[in-house]
Amino acid sequence: MNDRYDAGSAGYGADQYELVGYDEYGQPVYRQVPTQQTQQQTYDPYTQQHQQGYGYDPYAQQGQQQGQQSPPAYDYGTGGQPAPDYGSYDPYGTATHQGGAAQGAPYDPYGQTAAGTTGRQPRVAEQTAHIPQQAGPDHDQEAPGEPQRDYHTEQFAFVEEPDANSEDVIDWLKFTENRTERREEARRRARGRFVALGVVLALVVAGGVGYLWYAGKLPGLSSEDSKAGTATAAGAQKRDVIVVHLHDTKGGGTSTALLVDNTTTERGTTVLVPNSLALTSDDGTTTTLAKSVEDDGSDGTRDALDTVLGTDIEGTWRLDTPYLQNLVDLVGNIDVDTDAEVPDPAAKKKGEAPLVNKGRDQTLSGKMAVAYATYRAPGEAQNAQLERFGQVMQGVLRKMSSDPQAATTTIQTLAQILDPSLTDKDLGTFLAGLSDLAKGGDVKTDLLPVQNDGTLSAQASARVVKNVLGGTAKSPDKDAAVSVSVQNATGVKDNTEKARVVLLNGGFTFLEGGTGTARPTSRVVYADAADKANAAEVAKTLGLSAGSVTKGKTSGSADVSVVLGQDYEPSSG
Repeated sequence: MNDRYDAGSAGYGADQYELVGYDEYGQPVYRQVPTQQTQQQTYDPYTQQHQQGYGYDPYAQQGQQQGQQSPPAYDYGTGGQPAPDYGSYDPYGTATHQGGAAQGAPYDPYGQTAAGTTGRQPRVAEQTAHIPQQAGPDHDQEAPGEPQRDYHTEQFAFVEEPDANSEDVIDWLKFTENRTERREEARRRARGRFVALGVVLALVVAGGVGYLWYAGKLPGLSSEDSKAGTATAAGAQKRDVIVVHLHDTKGGGTSTALLVDNTTTERGTTVLVPNSLALTSDDGTTTTLAKSVEDDGSDGTRDALDTVLGTDIEGTWRLDTPYLQNLVDLVGNIDVDTDAEVPDPAAKKKGEAPLVNKGRDQTLSGKMAVAYATYRAPGEAQNAQLERFGQVMQGVLRKMSSDPQAATTTIQTLAQILDPSLTDKDLGTFLAGLSDLAKGGDVKTDLLPVQNDGTLSAQASARVVKNVLGGTAKSPDKDAAVSVSVQNATGVKDNTEKARVVLLNGGFTFLEGGTGTARPTSRVVYADAADKANAAEVAKTLGLSAGSVTKGKTSGSADVSVVLGQDYEPSSG
């Protein structure tokens, strides 16, 4: 059996080897020493110590040459027999013996004999030179029965090898820790984003509400819709107001609207004024808006409206139907959501296609716009026709140029004779401003609520007169004239207007009662006995018999109610 430490034994040759270091695995590395050098450097420290008398050397007997006389040494491991003479002592075990007498035989420090020996010599306790970081002989190579070597801690070098499992655990812990930290960081960032988004949304909402409040567009709090606005706040707003009178040159009658440009809130409004609005004429008598337009003209009507509404109208625009037709053609037609079919006035036969169809986004030319603005179906109240006029005006404002110079040129092209208080330039600039608001959806249409007796209700005073016009309603005293409500049951549409003219000329206040089912006879009704004489005077003014006067229930707040039957003859009035 070979020993890894027997590099210099006879079994490997006659050359000697010396230790030069250790490789990366801790194994000894040897190099070959020439023979002469080996012989010269042979040195036995143990033999010299024995010869000098420093103590007993168990290996001294082995260092003696054959033939020298010395007392026999006993090896207690062999049962007290004399120790054999090995001739020369080799401290590295290069000599062996056979049968106890061979000279120059290699010595095996692990107690093994060279090849060919038949017995095993017992090992002698020896002191092994310390080799740093060199592991001792393998225990598996020791023969059975040999005594255990006494190893010391300095003979071993412990190498801590990395444990793959422990590295995996550390990596997993790091991974889970990093993932947890990333999740927490993601949650913190998400919370931060939500908080920032909430702050931004709150600022946007607050800014939007603030702007709507400042501009008067906030629902429920705007200058037009809120009842909380005070007269001082409404009066402090700057408004430009002109009045427009549409004259139907073919069918007769007028329609009135107030164009309002609120420069403070940057909103516009078209206020439709019913013809039944009670006004005070120049002579102090009570009249209606329609009668005032015909009799008092532009100046008288404007002053009367200022008195009733508490406004400051800057000018009057008289717009006859031919000029309205030209205006619509100049702006390039208009788009209106029509609510009725309008027959063609020039149609000669019944059943022909209507001039204006009913529906959304109907494109109207100048002729169609005039027909729609003045159309009033049989039995309809005047307010229905007035609202169609307002739709046409809204369409004109949306198509009018927003440039003051271009709008002024359009007005000049019409070649109208305007009121001296309203020049072409002033009217063009005013319409250009409203056009800019209308294109942005900031112009709306309101109907002035007028009661049956022609006066303004508290609702109208609060919502329209105060908030839109910035004025205060001052209706004429009801006792100034007797109010008469007239319902047309003659079957002839024009009889209502003829009765109105007669009553107004007689000093009565006319209230339109609509159209009823045709009946043969007329009737004049009063509710209060104090109004009996007034009822008789009304019957006389209309040319009705005294027998038509009766006591009963009047309509609305009228003092006297009249139902015109087929026996009514307008020529008698």
